[in-house]
Amino acid sequence: MFAVVRTGGKQYRVAAGDKIAVEKLAGEAGDTVTLGDVLLAGEGDTIADASKVTVSAEIIAQAKGEKVVVFKKRRRHNYRRKAGHRQQLTLLRITDVGTGGKKKAAPKKTEEKKAAPKKESAKKVSVKKSAPKKATGKKPAAKKAPAKKPTAKKAAATKKAPAKKAAPKKKPIAKKADKK
Repeated sequence: MFAVVRTGGKQYRVAAGDKIAVEKLAGEAGDTVTLGDVLLAGEGDTIADASKVTVSAEIIAQAKGEKVVVFKKRRRHNYRRKAGHRQQLTLLRITDVGTGGKKKAAPKKTEEKKAAPKKESAKKVSVKKSAPKKATGKKPAAKKAPAKKPTAKKAAATKKAPAKKAAPKKKPIAKKADKK
């Protein structure tokens, strides 16, 4: 049986006995981890329900990936930067791909679903309280209408300003002709 799992932002197709290197996971060598985010599962050409499939893996080692050199340069500006990076990795051996462990999680989800309607009823109460606020919300809308009148006064004040600018202009002084 195979499965497609997502961990560390990447997807891996795994089967029992496979060894993969993923981004660092918590744990030490010899610990067992469960990869819970199963996207697809199947056997041969058939596809199984991914929600019922679990993937168990054993941590082989915590390691570092190959060094990646980051070099930045801008021509003719005396700008050079050199940096390196080694990604932290976890080496896993897939021990089991099969149905099983997800059934225990299902009852917890139903308990959460039962608790969720209680929260919704509390939301209904808050909705009833917010309904009178909507009625009071209409009154400030009426207050906004008088706010438009001062803008009309400002427009009238700007109309008076051009009348003040109408002052007599001085006549230019005539230049004397150059003698030759």
